[in-house]
Amino acid sequence: MEEQLKDVLVRGTAWDGKIRVFAACTTELVEDHRQRHGTYPTATAALGRTLTAGVIMGAMLKGDEKLMIQVKGDGPLGQIVVDANANGEVRGYVDHPQVHLPSNAQGKLDVAGAVGRNGHIHITKDLGMKDPYRGSTPIVSGELGEDFTYYFAVSEQTPSAVGLGVLVDTDNSVIHAGGFIVQLMPGLTDEEITRLEQAIGTLPPVTALLDQGETPEGILRWIVGDDLQILDTMHLSRKSGSTRERIEQTLLSLGEHELKQIIEEDGKAEVVCQFSNDVHTFDREQLELLLAQAKPKPIQ
Repeated sequence: MEEQLKDVLVRGTAWDGKIRVFAACTTELVEDHRQRHGTYPTATAALGRTLTAGVIMGAMLKGDEKLMIQVKGDGPLGQIVVDANANGEVRGYVDHPQVHLPSNAQGKLDVAGAVGRNGHIHITKDLGMKDPYRGSTPIVSGELGEDFTYYFAVSEQTPSAVGLGVLVDTDNSVIHAGGFIVQLMPGLTDEEITRLEQAIGTLPPVTALLDQGETPEGILRWIVGDDLQILDTMHLSRKSGSTRERIEQTLLSLGEHELKQIIEEDGKAEVVCQFSNDVHTFDREQLELLLAQAKPKPIQ
């Protein structure tokens, strides 16, 4: 039974359509990324929170639409990058995965210290138009939940509440990960807004609710009560990394001269996909086949 609760996202509405609600359990996704990238606990929490925000924001898209999140703070983690789409697929990486800081004043993982309290969140959405949509807001706390809340309010003019959490075990593995986004639509009364604020203000941490066996739907009922209409449930998965064909194109783009140099000096090439951490190796024979297709790179 527990297996069915993992890695799903529910989407719905509440209070006569005046609230849009999303909640996800992302435990296995975050653990998969931890293993692939060798993240230390604080880095795991920061990447996991961003992955969760990304997969929920992806669920707000349609069809072949996709988005990319870049969290660029001034902390030791460097940049966090997450790529998600409308089909429940997400992947991500962090520049410096082996970052772990002492616990903060609340005894919790110091995500804000790792991300940094200065910088920006950049969101790029490919909506199938000629130009992608780009939004950018300053980091306000580095805890990420508050930062995405601020992004929705300022960049998308949609008042929202964002809750994100990752609980890491003593052996560094991920015990629980998940989150929610609640968005206010026009028509809410002041009393309803107050009621919602109070519900979110008294809500236990997402990971505590997951630890009690709550499902994503159960988390939403904690917030909005029983007046909840679930529109759909989506199973989540890691978006596959760069294909070998794409990496071949990258090598071809180096041009004839540089490919020759790699063959002469190294006799092989190893290319690491940042998102999956998979290593693609090309031996001398494979590089020579690519060289036969390559063109001289134009002089700038």
